[in-house]
Amino acid sequence: MHRIKTALRKPVRRTPTPSAGGVREGLAGWVVPIILLLFSTTLLAQNFVIPTGSMEDTLLVGDHVFVDKLSYAPAGSLSAHVLPYQAPKHGDIIVFRSPADLKMTLVKRVIGVPGDRIRLVNKQVYRNGVKVWEPYTYFKTDFIDPYRDSFPAMPNAQVLPGGMDMLEHNVVNGEVVVPHDCVFAMGDNRDLSLDSRYWGFVPRDNIIGKPFLIYWSYDASTEALLGPTLGIDHMVDVFEHFFTKTRWRRTLKLVRGYPG
Repeated sequence: MHRIKTALRKPVRRTPTPSAGGVREGLAGWVVPIILLLFSTTLLAQNFVIPTGSMEDTLLVGDHVFVDKLSYAPAGSLSAHVLPYQAPKHGDIIVFRSPADLKMTLVKRVIGVPGDRIRLVNKQVYRNGVKVWEPYTYFKTDFIDPYRDSFPAMPNAQVLPGGMDMLEHNVVNGEVVVPHDCVFAMGDNRDLSLDSRYWGFVPRDNIIGKPFLIYWSYDASTEALLGPTLGIDHMVDVFEHFFTKTRWRRTLKLVRGYPG
């Protein structure tokens, strides 16, 4: 019985007095986890801000998103057989390095994958001869542009070298055929999007990942995010108007592709 009583007896707790060494050890214990978190954020996910309206109203100017960098397997990657990689699919929203300028990061939606035949008739996308249902698109102009909306056609606007190469070598019977290891991408704000119609296909190697979460949304302008002051004016604006210009309803909103 003595042993039982002893086992159930409440121990007398003495609160240790914190020492300078103990505080240092506690802080040191957080250093490694923080470094690992920052490192894994760079490898596994990355944050981006949406600077233009080409994906409205799915993504707005000033949406800050996390991008899943493990979504798509690099070509020939050994880890593709270990990690849950996948190929870009119709309707996926992707973040990628611009084919026209690798220093520029863009976000668009995958409309065509390798082997697909793409054409537009009066703003409506046809893929492999079938009209595509696109509930995510927005048309903010009423007029029909003969190149933009009846693609492919004779360019009536500036088409970049990649776009001209596509028109010269990848058009068959009035349709653009998506080549191997590339995708055809367009913005949801279809009338105001500079996309594959103008700069050509997105090489698979250019794709960084896909956005999965809007962690913060702030009512900003394209000029503030891309202007010559490198975001200084934007930072001042955030400091002054954080609570009133934050789009609280969009905070922590999931970003989903749409099966097409």
